[in-house]
Amino acid sequence: MPVPGAYPQGAAYAAPQGGDAAPIDWQRFFKDPALHRLIDLSLANNRDLRKAALNVAAYRAQFQIQRSALSPEIGLDGEGGRSRTPADLSDTGKHLTTGDNGVSVGLTSYELDVWGRIRSLSKEAQETYLASEETRRSVRIGLVADVAVAYLTWQTDQHLLEVTRSTLDNYGHNLSLIQASSDAGTASDLDVRQARTLVDSARGQVQAYTRQVAQDINALRLLVGTDLPMGMPVISLEAPVLAQVPAGLPANLLLQRPDIRAAEHQLLAANADIGAARAAFFPAITLTASAGTASSQLSGLFDPGSESWSFVPQIRLPIFTGGRLSASLDYAKIQKDIHVADYEQTVQTAFREVSDGLAAMGTWEEELKSQQDLVRASGEYAQMAQQRYDEGVDSYLTLLDAQRQLLSARQQLLTDRLAELTAQVQLYKALGGGWTEVDQAPAVAHNSP
Repeated sequence: MPVPGAYPQGAAYAAPQGGDAAPIDWQRFFKDPALHRLIDLSLANNRDLRKAALNVAAYRAQFQIQRSALSPEIGLDGEGGRSRTPADLSDTGKHLTTGDNGVSVGLTSYELDVWGRIRSLSKEAQETYLASEETRRSVRIGLVADVAVAYLTWQTDQHLLEVTRSTLDNYGHNLSLIQASSDAGTASDLDVRQARTLVDSARGQVQAYTRQVAQDINALRLLVGTDLPMGMPVISLEAPVLAQVPAGLPANLLLQRPDIRAAEHQLLAANADIGAARAAFFPAITLTASAGTASSQLSGLFDPGSESWSFVPQIRLPIFTGGRLSASLDYAKIQKDIHVADYEQTVQTAFREVSDGLAAMGTWEEELKSQQDLVRASGEYAQMAQQRYDEGVDSYLTLLDAQRQLLSARQQLLTDRLAELTAQVQLYKALGGGWTEVDQAPAVAHNSP
């Protein structure tokens, strides 16, 4: 593998804690019941996932079609006909009316797979089918993560709207008091205008968050693929809504990712194409045979002596093809090399995504604590500024700065919490939807569904 054998370590990463690699599915990773309901609805109604499932069924059918070439095709044929020959074309000088009828069971152009060409093509179709199944799993995992992120974004924007509305109410109350003080001559017009700037700014933010909440609902509805459940509650983002990813996971867990598995199957399919292209240099042997009865009268089809049969083996050896076979083999080998590079790049991308997620998990906790301390300090600063303004010690400009800083700190705390939760969801997705393999590779059917 073109990646290190272990994930990075350093200041940005949590120290390994000997966490186990127990399997976990999305029902246990996401702890909010309303989110469970949305994910269930999306898995049943999302159109992208539905198309991915239909693609799997289509590739499975193509695999069964290709695999059928390994078995001889036997069919029952029946025929009957009448013909009239004019007198001037007849050997007897009289017109003739003749007929023939026949029933036969035949083997139709069955190719003996001596050199493995058909087996290689069947293997290629099988690996393509398996790759499509892994692609469906990748779409499924991505859909679960997208629904979770959209839900958490909607929850965060509702909290941001609530914070901004309550702050607007507070700003409006302060503006009324300052306006009254100005009318009484104890506050300046400058204080009134400064207070009004806070009100106007908060009013605009309320409308922006109101719009964003509505757009979040529209995004969720598209992902879910149907109407959303009524009465979904607003949850606390401080509650443990996600399971924790254990530190110290082995790097080989990347191999459970469906995109890596899909790339591996595509590589195996390309390798099978090389076998088919190489087998095209050798002779192709086909058999055609039939056995049955034939008679000039329909009533004599099964009379003694009406038996008929034919056996036509055929061999075709390419001698001169203008370089087509050599070019086809070279093309198959080049395609295999391309898929090798694709596979390695997929592994490298997966390693980078997991490493980024681990770096986020190792730093977001302390960053959130810092932001919480900032909110606490900003609240104390705003209280002190309000008290000093009421006592006439400081101007309203100091209070205005304190109130702006408090609102910004509270909004940033919610935004940072969303970023942390989103990073956890993306890490869960980067690990292939769990710490260890949950879904098994699809079984290859040997009978028609």
